[in-house]
Amino acid sequence: MLALTADWPAPDAVVGRGGFIGRVTTGTYRVTPELAAFALACDAGQDPPNLGGPLALAVADARGVPAFIVDPQSADELLPEARPTGVQGVSRRAEFHALNARAVARRAAYEVGKRFQDARLVVAHLGATTSVTAFEVGRAIDTTGSGADGGPMGARQSGPVPARDLLRLHGQLGDQTLHHLAAGSGFLALTGSANLRELEARSLSDPDVSRVAAAFVHQAAKAIGAMTGALSARPDAIVLTGGIARWDELIDRIERRVAWIAPVFVIPGELELEALAEGAGRVLLGQEALREWTPPAAPGS
Repeated sequence: MLALTADWPAPDAVVGRGGFIGRVTTGTYRVTPELAAFALACDAGQDPPNLGGPLALAVADARGVPAFIVDPQSADELLPEARPTGVQGVSRRAEFHALNARAVARRAAYEVGKRFQDARLVVAHLGATTSVTAFEVGRAIDTTGSGADGGPMGARQSGPVPARDLLRLHGQLGDQTLHHLAAGSGFLALTGSANLRELEARSLSDPDVSRVAAAFVHQAAKAIGAMTGALSARPDAIVLTGGIARWDELIDRIERRVAWIAPVFVIPGELELEALAEGAGRVLLGQEALREWTPPAAPGS
């Protein structure tokens, strides 16, 4: 593949997705051989986001330019008080849709006439998986998390499950429980489909889809309210993003539920490619310092 691009002009940098590389702050990181090796060898090494850094480094080395990753998925800037769970030895982590959430938060801050680092924002990423995150002074101070760990119901994500029912489910599914919660639940489990266009069409006549859609709206509005409470004052804006943000009726219903809190901006889909380019651009233009990655102190840190 590299040979096919041999005649192309050299880019200024190559940037890829950042995956789970240990708890780090947000920003743009230089991809080193050590970072790439860790990304491939760690427990999440086969997850697609963890391949972004190593691939970027391979292309960048062939071109003689630097390789970057932007806002890795394991970026974690939660407030200290947002971490405890009330169970000794169990703490919460900031695993959410960091790349897209930060990108749309920056755009919403601009729309309300503020710098991202001066704004208070709540971003609801609603898609196959979901997360709702509170941003203050440019930092994700709290989040519902995504996948099996939290967030409202999604096209494939379960949403919150009562603890006793979760234990019973684990008794039935064993090691497949987490995968089921993150990828086999939500609209898919309750309606038989995770195809949002199909579900939107079915919602006009299928009471099952209408019932699940109403539950989704309720859970999303609750999660937005909860993350509003994590901020030090009323948010400047609420952002609805992700694939479900293209389902106009559901988004209108969520907006009516939460518009009393703050102005609502709808940014459908994901801006991950734009976020990667913008993160690299800020470094290349000298607007932001390039971060250097260091290995985590211990596994899972």
